[in-house]
Amino acid sequence: MLPPHDVLPARHDFAAYARTNWPRLVMTARLLTDDPGETEELVRRTLVLTYARWRRVPRDDADFHVRRALVKGHLRRPHGRRAARRRAARRRAVLVLQLWEGMADVEIAQLLGCSVGAVRAHAKRGLGEAGADAGRLRERYVRAVEDVVPSEVPLAGIEASGRALRRRRLTVASAACAALLTPAALLTAGGIGTDGTSGGGSGSAARRAESPVRVVGLGERVSAVPGVRMWLTADGGHWSASKGRHNVQRLTDSGLPLDEPGVSARVGYAQERYFLSGLYRGLRGEPGRVEVRTPTGTITASVLTLAGSPGWGVWYANTPLSGKDVKTLLAGGRGEQNVTAYDASGKVAARSGIEVGLV
Repeated sequence: MLPPHDVLPARHDFAAYARTNWPRLVMTARLLTDDPGETEELVRRTLVLTYARWRRVPRDDADFHVRRALVKGHLRRPHGRRAARRRAARRRAVLVLQLWEGMADVEIAQLLGCSVGAVRAHAKRGLGEAGADAGRLRERYVRAVEDVVPSEVPLAGIEASGRALRRRRLTVASAACAALLTPAALLTAGGIGTDGTSGGGSGSAARRAESPVRVVGLGERVSAVPGVRMWLTADGGHWSASKGRHNVQRLTDSGLPLDEPGVSARVGYAQERYFLSGLYRGLRGEPGRVEVRTPTGTITASVLTLAGSPGWGVWYANTPLSGKDVKTLLAGGRGEQNVTAYDASGKVAARSGIEVGLV
């Protein structure tokens, strides 16, 4: 693997990454698909998606984004109409990530957007179907790729397709921004599986300097950004975007387990400015912090959590966004992981993209 780059916007950085990792990605794709004819095409599509958003891939997180695109691309392939075949493909992906890529269960859970328990269940069932323990199945994987000889990476074609994809995304984003900038528009976004709102703090400046996390009581109103107040109730987070206009979001509305780590993200519009907010769930105790990667840099958000550390709450970023920033965020697509929630120990608990919709 390449050492981390200080920056990753330049073409030669992507070219070096693609050339260095092409053989490994081809072998991983071969184990995922078990189809020699589809293997390199899956990797090519993965790198096209990566090139399209390469300027915003963190220097120390490129492998996560590439692996995620590779596995998601594999799982989107037609596996027949039967749900059992789709589940089998997911179990195979978990085992390849564990035994071939050497990823921990928590990393796989973040990559697939599921719980650690689900990852372990997939692995157990997959080993049972393979009729082998982890050691023997790893040996099978090694033998399966012994004769794989990757061709030369089709770099020129990948970059050309990536540029075209990026242009299409920017065109779509421009059209969306034009609609969002109408006077009556309020811009919001749902997160991974659950929609929520964010909270900020009005407490003492000294406390905010010490920690981005503020503990509040039930129904305690907090001024987050100009024109927006936020508060928490026993069943979720509420926020008000303007005088007399309330938008209520409840954590339980999604029907997802509250004990599974997750984070949602939205873009809001109030008093002629855009802002970011969201909801986190499934943490043990208070979160450590929530970070949001924007086109102008990484922001540490403010967080509201209820007294008693229920493991969920809301976050917001008071830093305003320009229309250009919003356009860039929209151009990233569903695969972009802009928001990261950390637990109290500083470990990554959940990741999310920023999606948009009008209310």
